[in-house]
Amino acid sequence: MSLIQQLRTIFLSTLCLLFTTPALYGQLPRLKVSDNQRYLITEQGDPFFWLADTAWELFHRCDRKEALYYLDKRASQGFNVVQAVALAEIDGLRDPNPYGQIPLENLDPRKPVEAYFEHVDFVIQEAAKRGLYIALLPTWGDKVFKNSWGVGPEIFTTENAYFFGKWMGNRYRAYTNIIWVIGGDRNPRENTTDLEVWNQLARGVEEGVGGKDRALMTFHPQPAKPGGSSNWFHEAAWLDFNMHQTGHCPNQATYRIISHDYGLTPAKPTIDGEPLYEDHPNCFNAKELGYSIPDDIRRIMYWNVFAGAFGQTYGCHAVWQMYTSDRKPINAPLRPWKVALDLPMAHQVKHLKELMISRPFLSRIPAQELVLTNQDDDKTFVAATKDLYGSYALFYFPTGKTVQVDLSSLASSKLTLSWFDPRTGNSYSGGTFSRNANQRLIPPTEGEIGHDWVAIVDAN
Repeated sequence: MSLIQQLRTIFLSTLCLLFTTPALYGQLPRLKVSDNQRYLITEQGDPFFWLADTAWELFHRCDRKEALYYLDKRASQGFNVVQAVALAEIDGLRDPNPYGQIPLENLDPRKPVEAYFEHVDFVIQEAAKRGLYIALLPTWGDKVFKNSWGVGPEIFTTENAYFFGKWMGNRYRAYTNIIWVIGGDRNPRENTTDLEVWNQLARGVEEGVGGKDRALMTFHPQPAKPGGSSNWFHEAAWLDFNMHQTGHCPNQATYRIISHDYGLTPAKPTIDGEPLYEDHPNCFNAKELGYSIPDDIRRIMYWNVFAGAFGQTYGCHAVWQMYTSDRKPINAPLRPWKVALDLPMAHQVKHLKELMISRPFLSRIPAQELVLTNQDDDKTFVAATKDLYGSYALFYFPTGKTVQVDLSSLASSKLTLSWFDPRTGNSYSGGTFSRNANQRLIPPTEGEIGHDWVAIVDAN
């Protein structure tokens, strides 16, 4: 081969590399677990507060224009993670995407269809441009266990799960904005191969990605107690952090579920990956069926984070299924997905992220012992968190209930109080006072029907 031919080959190879890796699209910093095993950080060591949206059907039901519309909107609202599924829930194996493509040939996980995954590539790359990570589920759980409400079909075995996981891992090994999520709304059944199927899928992803700096990995379950993914995989080497689904009913002490996994050994970060959705029917068995309201969603989110979660996922009932009037609805969405993108909580969740990163982040710990008042597990429960070194304490008040708190562990004898409004992100001065072991905190709107607030106590 002549020198000119060699140079031409090198040039073409380099050009090909540029157009087939996400470097062209602006890579994001890889994420990893913090040294204290409680939070996520970037590879540069910066704190990362997970603020995700569930867009399960994003790859399956949105064309490129719609996907960009969605990504632009969520990025503008402060989200930094999108949870989406490659082999989607709503008949994702047989119902084609907007371009007439299905993901697998003959329903065979060993035969992925290139054209379908080129569309997935496009969406993930465009997400990176907008500063969004993709929490990528290789498959929804009904492809392992259909259950009564799933479409399926059940196609995975321990052998083809490993193959598909490795194929997926290898395809996206160069992408730095991916977090792998094994599972998909199904819990492993006893006396079946479910557990091994999920382990083999995870093993395949690990081997496909390769290298010691692989992307983070977790498992998305159905609602479960006492923990979430920890019930089956807490000690699995591939599971970097635990994920819960706390479900779609408002009357749950979700902080108890987060606290359970926070207390496990070895320590691993934990998060609620599917809470009560906005505009969702609250409880399918409720005597009076209603729809979720922002107050309920805010309460669950702040409870979870104050109990030790490293971030929080949001969801909207119309958005996860990308509902439009010409599609068969699942559980009665109230409006089309593009309209639902602007529901109140979609604009309010960023205030939670902004609050938590406004103070030392990696040294934050749950601190429920600071609340001295006896409490029931009801909607008035006041949750507490603080800095390990005593620089601040935060108290979330779902209502205007007054409580007694112990501030003696804070690092200064002079303390400053401010009241943070979770609906607007605004803060109001509450004055200064001396550190003591029995301080009364009274929210700005008092009483059982008062609005929610966060009391911020800073050590000066």
